[in-house]
Amino acid sequence: MNLLQQSLILSCSLAFFTALPVSAADIAAGEQKAGTCIGCHGQKGSSSNAQWPNLAGHPATYLANQLKAFKAGDRVNVMMQSMTANLSNEDIDNLAAYFSSQKPVKAGGDATLAKAGEAKAGMCLGCHGAKGQGNGQFPRLAGQHPAYLEQQLNAFKTGSRKSGPMQATAANLSEEDFKALAAYFGSL
Repeated sequence: MNLLQQSLILSCSLAFFTALPVSAADIAAGEQKAGTCIGCHGQKGSSSNAQWPNLAGHPATYLANQLKAFKAGDRVNVMMQSMTANLSNEDIDNLAAYFSSQKPVKAGGDATLAKAGEAKAGMCLGCHGAKGQGNGQFPRLAGQHPAYLEQQLNAFKTGSRKSGPMQATAANLSEEDFKALAAYFGSL
């Protein structure tokens, strides 16, 4: 195991143990608040536009952590910062519980690229789950729009999105790797 792999495993392990738990949340209250999310993220968190991620089936802890990061300005996106500005922690937990409880979707992906991505996906599965289903504070990759996943990998590589383990991983991937991995996870 090389130093990068050891570093990623340690970072994923530490992140798992320091994940902020989502308190007992009210799915029905989350559904009531989700009306403002539908315009971009689709009914029940199933986005039809690759510009915005699918939220359905993501781990609740991941969703809550991301919403709190947007609200605090730790994750920068003008639209999401505006959308989260007036949410309470309870609202955030309820939204996270609602979207987490929704049935995940499958965005699809180019079959040839997906086959190439499957061979490279092992590096992702330790944190993102054996089938890319997400794991605690790590997002669901399975069924996500390939174009969205490519965009996020590029953001990690350029540093416009921050996460030590993901920045280190993306730094060692090519644009072709991005496309292949994105197609693979989109097809799950």
